[in-house]
Amino acid sequence: MKRTFLATIITAFSIATCFGQNSDRQWLNLNYANDEKEYHNLDIYLPTAQKPTYKAIVVIYGSAWFGNNMKQSVLEPLGKKLLESGFAVIAINHRASSDAAYPAQINDVKAAIRFIRANADKYKIDASFIGITGFSSGGHLASLAGTSNSVKDFTVGKKTVDIEGNIGNHTSVSSSVNAVADWFGPIDMALMDECKKPKVGNSPEAALIKGNPADNLDMIALLNPITFIDKTDPQFIVIHGEADNVVPYCQSELFSKALKSKGLLTEFISVPEGQHGPVTFNENTLKKMTDFFLKEAQKK
Repeated sequence: MKRTFLATIITAFSIATCFGQNSDRQWLNLNYANDEKEYHNLDIYLPTAQKPTYKAIVVIYGSAWFGNNMKQSVLEPLGKKLLESGFAVIAINHRASSDAAYPAQINDVKAAIRFIRANADKYKIDASFIGITGFSSGGHLASLAGTSNSVKDFTVGKKTVDIEGNIGNHTSVSSSVNAVADWFGPIDMALMDECKKPKVGNSPEAALIKGNPADNLDMIALLNPITFIDKTDPQFIVIHGEADNVVPYCQSELFSKALKSKGLLTEFISVPEGQHGPVTFNENTLKKMTDFFLKEAQKK
């Protein structure tokens, strides 16, 4: 979630340079909210192999929820391998914490999924399977999308949030996803300080909820994917580097334990010496991700 890592990812690859402009294999800057806002744009990429339709994976960038136009940054670490495995890849923008407080970000993710499903035929998508993945804060949003399948409003204590939202023209369409790969996403913001307590000061999660996490534990619970887990949720894999100094490794340990208790964890992949991106992204972990999605897609 550190800006130094984000800068590396952003500058690593230019989608426009490598894949050209709009064609019958890709569509760039489609607005999923019908509002012409850049932060509500997505890109769709199809594999080179010709097929009538393609099962799809939504990919979400990491930015500590500070970024609202970083969809191009996900193709190099994640999207290319998914394309090579035969999936359509949908890279999405979402509102930053400076644009709007939570739950705006998950509302955007769900709106993008509804747009994809509603327009599947137009973009050669097989909507019987839509997976989702992301890294860092994108891993959090991907995980939240998976555990909140079919959830609209949810209440913890005295706080209620609308998880589904009403963004875009397709509010009657399902925003459910069929499989999730979480790359070192923060999960429980009440335990971001060495998995013992909330962080103090100007943390990304404080910016996201517009308040001090320790003073807003009901909202922090509503930010936590674990809060929404039930047995109807899809299968997950969780990947985390043991040397991650940005999102504590124990965040994924906690999440994996909660998923496993409901029979939703396919695998927790621990990467020795893995950092917040470097080393953790490697040929083995990327293959684990694509193999997982291929296996889950075969069920549909």
